[in-house]
Amino acid sequence: MKNTLLKILLIGAIWSVGMPAYAALKVFACGPEWGALAKEIGKENISIYTAITALQDAHRIEARPSLIAQARKADVMICSGAELEVGWVPLLLRQSGNARIQPGQPGYIEASSFVAKLEIPRILDRSQGDVHPQGNPHVHLNPHNIATIAHVIAERFARLDAQNAMAYKNNESVFQSRWNQAIAHWEQIASPLRGMPVVVYHKDMSYFLDWLGLKEVGSLEPKPGIPPSTGHLSKLLSQLEGQPAKAVVYSPYNNPDAAKWLSEKEKIPALGLPYTVGGSDKASDLFGLFDDMIARLLSAK
Repeated sequence: MKNTLLKILLIGAIWSVGMPAYAALKVFACGPEWGALAKEIGKENISIYTAITALQDAHRIEARPSLIAQARKADVMICSGAELEVGWVPLLLRQSGNARIQPGQPGYIEASSFVAKLEIPRILDRSQGDVHPQGNPHVHLNPHNIATIAHVIAERFARLDAQNAMAYKNNESVFQSRWNQAIAHWEQIASPLRGMPVVVYHKDMSYFLDWLGLKEVGSLEPKPGIPPSTGHLSKLLSQLEGQPAKAVVYSPYNNPDAAKWLSEKEKIPALGLPYTVGGSDKASDLFGLFDDMIARLLSAK
């Protein structure tokens, strides 16, 4: 009997050693960029569920039962906010019944609320298309915003998981050091892009253009969120006669047909920019995202 008990204890010890470490925090990331940033801060102390891929438009996601189930389990939810996910996140929050991730709780992080937003409308008029009353929500495409939000995430993780607080702070310190070096490098190599005129598909590139000083001279959408029309594209062609563009840029979730049409008419490159992590093979993390965005634009200079 004693030998049998010893064998059971030994087997249990061996089995427990082989088990992966328990992830203290379950993170629900509304977009790939926030999942990638959470991973930089949390590493092995968190598990991450990312709600969408780079090929999906965050404006147009359905609150599927699978998303509700993941939200129900989450300790932390990280979203862009500023109504980017207004069509599905509020429903997830209600249906999940999860008090930990409700607005106002430490487990709810709305990234855009911690940075200065661009394009805040002076007059709210829904006839102008998909206008965001709180400003442009695509804040992750300025790396300085990423640095600010990384600090918020580290503080929240430490608050919610005090046992691993020092690890989160150390991870943030390492990330911020690498990130600041990367920003300096990007701003140096991207200096030839300053003033470069481009046509965008949607207002999702505004923070990136503003950061590097590129100039938006037209949009494929007649109004934000309204698909390109033949009439609008004809007007855009006439507009570009007086103010030519060097490239037309679009995101992975955009239909590229209008961009390619304008590219052929204007004899300028149509550049599919990754927009978020996973948007291209090279954009496998946040560092690769900005590396690839800048490299693609420099190829058109």
